[in-house]
Amino acid sequence: MINQETEYGVLKKVIVCPPTYMEIKKVINETQKHYENENIDVAVAVTEHENFVAVLKSHNVEVIELEPKPQLNEQVFTRDIGFVINKQAFLAKMQREIRKPEVEEVEKYFEQNDLSYKKVTVPSIEGGDVIVAPDHVFVGLSERTTKQAVKSLELEVPNKQIIPLTLRDDILHLDCAFNIISEKEALIYREAFTKEDMDILKKHYELIEVTEEEQFTLGTNVLSIGNKTILSLPENKQVNTELRKRDYTIIEVPFSEIIKSGGSFRCCTMPIERL
Repeated sequence: MINQETEYGVLKKVIVCPPTYMEIKKVINETQKHYENENIDVAVAVTEHENFVAVLKSHNVEVIELEPKPQLNEQVFTRDIGFVINKQAFLAKMQREIRKPEVEEVEKYFEQNDLSYKKVTVPSIEGGDVIVAPDHVFVGLSERTTKQAVKSLELEVPNKQIIPLTLRDDILHLDCAFNIISEKEALIYREAFTKEDMDILKKHYELIEVTEEEQFTLGTNVLSIGNKTILSLPENKQVNTELRKRDYTIIEVPFSEIIKSGGSFRCCTMPIERL
């Protein structure tokens, strides 16, 4: 079954990929610039990911692990490769050549399991820029996602209003600065957005602001698994404290090696079923 109507429903099934071959070979985002010389300790990253998967399974999430390929150093970030809106799965059109072969690996899984999907054909849109709400889909206009792709998505999803949000140039994806965590609340890094877009978001949600420091450690890129339970980095103390004040259950999961490549929990998951 394929279904996702929100970002915060109970997570039942998700696609991930171990960071077995994770490496910063060619810098493709601002975070990687910071860690280019230090690069990734793969052994630590693999341990972090194994622990992350164990946490998901302990909460009754079915975890599908793709086989990592040596040439696909960004494959751990499965969110970007595809997204689900309602009962329709979409395979993304990647902007960077280095990441385009990742789509084929997800496509193989869908084909082998007789799951329907649509491939986006217009350049380009990535799942990190797509955030789903009951009546809306917010889409980040970034280096990776174009206005042309937004117009195409509007035709594919006529029952939801598509709301484009223009991102500051250095923000990789929408989920690096905005994430919906309940019907009424969302995390946001204000400086990533225009005043006009902030006004739009204020009409929809009570916005919980993330500092610049915790935006760098991807404070908005948490993963909701349902029933106000959220996976978050231990380092993002301000975010975690604020969410606990609002009666969220916060599960702190170490992920500091993986985020060196520019993505955290949301980036590393492609939910294909939420209740």
